[in-house]
Amino acid sequence: MDSLPIDVSHPAVRDYLSLIRLQVLTPLSLLINIAAVLVCSVIVKPSAGSVIKSHPTSISPSPSLIAAYVAAIFLGQIGYCILLVMARKPETKTTLVRAVGLSLVFANWLMALWAISWVLEFFLISTILLGFLVLCLLYSNITLLIYHPPTSSRPLDMALIHAPLRFFLILPLSLLFPYSLFITLGLFYSPGHPDHYGRFAWPGFGVTFGANLIGLVVILMHCDIVWAVAATWICASIWSATPKPAPVYITVVLFTVLHPLALVGTFIYRRLINREGRIALPADEEHDTASSGRRGPREVDTEVLWGSG
Repeated sequence: MDSLPIDVSHPAVRDYLSLIRLQVLTPLSLLINIAAVLVCSVIVKPSAGSVIKSHPTSISPSPSLIAAYVAAIFLGQIGYCILLVMARKPETKTTLVRAVGLSLVFANWLMALWAISWVLEFFLISTILLGFLVLCLLYSNITLLIYHPPTSSRPLDMALIHAPLRFFLILPLSLLFPYSLFITLGLFYSPGHPDHYGRFAWPGFGVTFGANLIGLVVILMHCDIVWAVAATWICASIWSATPKPAPVYITVVLFTVLHPLALVGTFIYRRLINREGRIALPADEEHDTASSGRRGPREVDTEVLWGSG
């Protein structure tokens, strides 16, 4: 067969072939990611959680809460894969192909490789992989926000495309990358000396304060429930892993309260603004009659009353 009976250079055909490719590669990459994380967390010794406990820093999280967060990421991606197969709207297919594309496939591969390097305690490689993971997820999230913003007319797109990708991004951006970087730079203490937990408190304060301040700004600007939930979850995972130096502990506890409050406050403010915008003000009868050049029912012609002179 010399050539295919279809024109593969046509944009619609290329998009269709890209969608078919994603329907195969995305679930496959997710399965590999789940398998790698499960093996590194349950079977391999030391496990991923054991590595966290053996390298405590000022921002070390609770392994159980991070495991639950990762499980939520996987659940969101399962929903994404279902939508990838079941999508019927052209706008949804365009979002899947042109906004997300292969970036999620690469992100799953990077996370699987990170889990392996983490349990092997190759922390420099772990930090590099997490850096690429953040860049990959940042690209897809920025593309989604600019070219395919969330809209209430397509709620499944919001729930199964935008939310899982943003939830996936926040974990390495706010916690995993800086935590791995701390260990790579030697900013950790021996678990045999828990009284040294106050070391490197101010670098931990800078990371937690900066990451949560960015999250708070996003929540206030966009009323972002996904970011509020994810940021609060990460803050809770940090302060629940004791002991923590005071600057870090106070910061994460404070933002654990601020993120939900900012979300609720922004939501109420937007509802009030929308309600005021829907209230129709009564027309100014006097202004209307004056602008039309006609007298109102109680308006008197002064020239007739007093005479023209």
